[in-house]
Amino acid sequence: MAGTGEVDVVILGAGINGAGLFRDLCAQGVSCLIVEKADFGSGTSAAPSRLIHGGLKYLETGEFGLVAQSTLERNLLLQNAPHYVSPLPTVIPILSWSKGMLAALRTLFGSTSAPRSRGAILIKIGLMIYDFYGSRNQVMPRHRMVGRRQALVEMPALNPAIVATGTYYDAKISHPERLVLELILDGLQAHAASAGANYTTLAASANGVLTFQPENGAAFSVRPKLVVNAAGPWIDDVNALLGAPSKMIGGTKGSHILLRHDELVKSLAGRMLYFEADDGRICLVYDYLGLALVGSTDIKADNPDAVRCEPEEVDYLLDSVRTLLPGMAFERDQIVYAYSGIRPLPTSEASTPGLISRDHSAPVAEPDGNRPFAVISLVGGKWTTFRGFAEEVADTVLKRLQRSRKVTTRAMPIGGGRNFPANAAARADWLAKAQQATGAGERRLDQLLSRYGTRAVEIARHGSDDEGRRLPDSDGYGKAEIDYIARNEFVEHLADVVMRRSTLAIGGSLTSRDLQEIAAIAGRALGWSTERLTREVEAAVVELEGRNLMRLD
Repeated sequence: MAGTGEVDVVILGAGINGAGLFRDLCAQGVSCLIVEKADFGSGTSAAPSRLIHGGLKYLETGEFGLVAQSTLERNLLLQNAPHYVSPLPTVIPILSWSKGMLAALRTLFGSTSAPRSRGAILIKIGLMIYDFYGSRNQVMPRHRMVGRRQALVEMPALNPAIVATGTYYDAKISHPERLVLELILDGLQAHAASAGANYTTLAASANGVLTFQPENGAAFSVRPKLVVNAAGPWIDDVNALLGAPSKMIGGTKGSHILLRHDELVKSLAGRMLYFEADDGRICLVYDYLGLALVGSTDIKADNPDAVRCEPEEVDYLLDSVRTLLPGMAFERDQIVYAYSGIRPLPTSEASTPGLISRDHSAPVAEPDGNRPFAVISLVGGKWTTFRGFAEEVADTVLKRLQRSRKVTTRAMPIGGGRNFPANAAARADWLAKAQQATGAGERRLDQLLSRYGTRAVEIARHGSDDEGRRLPDSDGYGKAEIDYIARNEFVEHLADVVMRRSTLAIGGSLTSRDLQEIAAIAGRALGWSTERLTREVEAAVVELEGRNLMRLD
């Protein structure tokens, strides 16, 4: 930051909403400091169903505006982040023709405890409305419905009790944590006077000055004109530190498991099953990195620091897919990874967590005698709508700073999505040019392109990752690639590399031998001592095996 320690805006929290706002404001020429107490994108933003979706179920609660915004933002992300966001055909198994009509009407008109069951007629109406809202910037086909016989031909593993299926299109995101990082990197590139700091806590707020303490390094202070609280589930805690006490968040916990289940992945054939569990809650299963991702639970919870996937949640998710696919076996020893997070939803009196609104708001605590800056809190929201939410808040910030918007982010590519090849011919052309520019092999460049988008060229130039320079077991990752990540992507801990900068952990390929090798590479890049290396490996193992149910061989 400038030597005076003054900055236009401080953003507290670097999840998807904070990172999206940081990029938008930096693009407008606003100087920003974004601060995260842990790693960028490591909280709620690292625990989604990894979907970019319009929110079909929000039609039940009458949140038509949210569906309209979500479907538009989904379509924009397919265009602006094509390296990470891709279409996902979604199949809804239907167990009756007419159930749920009266219950849906009660919910639509304000009931917070209506039973959840959805028949073919209701789903047909919902999909027609969904297609209508998704027609802006439409990039995917419309829905279709088929009867039981055809449905079982297309997917024989489904419960034969179904009467029909409906198929529509949403999207999935392969690297959500990396997208958060890319938003921050884009913001830093757009405005040289802006800065980002992870593993940095707010130590004090007094007389208009915020003092921060990095985990490693000296404390520093800044005087902001305005503060944005993007701390997600921790919003109320942060507001208390800022002298703007609040009670805005009433979150729910969502847990997911990933199964090594080749039979199921083959049966899915690239489709997601979006289905009702026995209690009426909507669950899902789809192929994520060759594993079956199953989610999610929805339990009221308020302690994001202690969140983990509990045994009863594992049982619930396994029982749900057993009912859906009765011919397949589902056991706990198929689990290779699990994760859980708190959805930072607004406080609500709804008796059913699934009926709490997923919409967003940005209430403002105006300056007072002890706090000369306003505090804008980013409440609620969902992954898909982060750009639109950021745009709304950025416009509010610009107005308060008496500035005007310079550019829109509506068609602004994100990170490696810039100049990403749009089809097979364009991809082949890009690979040929990248080979000439880097000397790397076509197969390796293709792998890096899928992993980092067009930033693959920069990573390939960092060093050779030929066969002898790969990790011992996860040979899809190269040693020079890990070195680049450690040196250029705000890495502070070993877990940052294996859990968020890469898919090594969640993809189920990480081994103890790889973990040791990655630690050695990161240690050389970052100057870790032998004792620090040991601590980093031990801490990563505790987190992976304890919170994420991973078995490291």
